[in-house]
Amino acid sequence: MWFAGSQALVSFILERELPSESFSLVAEEDSGDLRKESGQDTLNRITELVNDTLASEGSNSFSTLTTDDVLVAIDSGKSEGGSVGRHWVLDPIDGTKGFVRGDQYAIALALLHEGKIVLGVLACPNLPLASIGSNQQHSSSNEVGCLFFAKVGDGTYMQALGGSTQTRVHVCDIDNPEEASFFESFEAAHSLHDLSSSIAEKLGVKAPPVRIDSQAKYGALSRGDGAIYLRFPHRGYREKIWDHAAGSIVVTEAGGIAMDAAGNPLDFSKGKFLDVVSGIIVTNQKLMPSLLTAVKEALNEKASSL
Repeated sequence: MWFAGSQALVSFILERELPSESFSLVAEEDSGDLRKESGQDTLNRITELVNDTLASEGSNSFSTLTTDDVLVAIDSGKSEGGSVGRHWVLDPIDGTKGFVRGDQYAIALALLHEGKIVLGVLACPNLPLASIGSNQQHSSSNEVGCLFFAKVGDGTYMQALGGSTQTRVHVCDIDNPEEASFFESFEAAHSLHDLSSSIAEKLGVKAPPVRIDSQAKYGALSRGDGAIYLRFPHRGYREKIWDHAAGSIVVTEAGGIAMDAAGNPLDFSKGKFLDVVSGIIVTNQKLMPSLLTAVKEALNEKASSL
């Protein structure tokens, strides 16, 4: 319910604010189940929540949405994207299990222009404003809720959710792998933890992995909480662009690099899926050469053992 409601809200407001543009949204959710008789109660509840949220904005310019309006807004996300034109890319709630646990999740929105990500926003409601990295000095602040945003050529900035003070952020400048720490998915089902451990061992990384859900990892990495993000999905899984679009520009505009495991740039121009080789690796420019070497060795060893 929350996922479809989030998508309906973002879709509705984007289309409302960009009336002169041809609107295209690539997003995760669709209204199929909500259109069934068994989904009517859920649809009514989503519509109520969406209207309550719009009303809380304190603007009289929003008319009350009907259930049909909400279904249309959700299904605006059926675009295939691609290399031509402008497409918004949305993950309405990234990190399903983290969201359910009350842990890390993100609302991730990016703008794809002629096949390139040019704008990204990550809202991370449960991410502390203080560092979560093992190598960082921890602030005494207990405040949570971060907003990261980046525009190509303009850098990456962070502010508190609901706040107005913006701080420019940058990836860490660690060049010694032994001093690095790395992020990976909380769920072992989402990434091969044993392969990540092998890579970390080859690099000489001493710190244990920081495991959190969602693209909040990209946000944390962009401000230097850790040095490396490793994601190696299980065989047969295809990465979706909404799982990495916003996060990738947030990191790259903060001075980092996001590539596939073979060292190729991430290509968001092929539609809904990222055709990556083996996995995705993210780090700073100083560590990337040694990381690529370690990844190649670990992948070769894994292949030879099969």
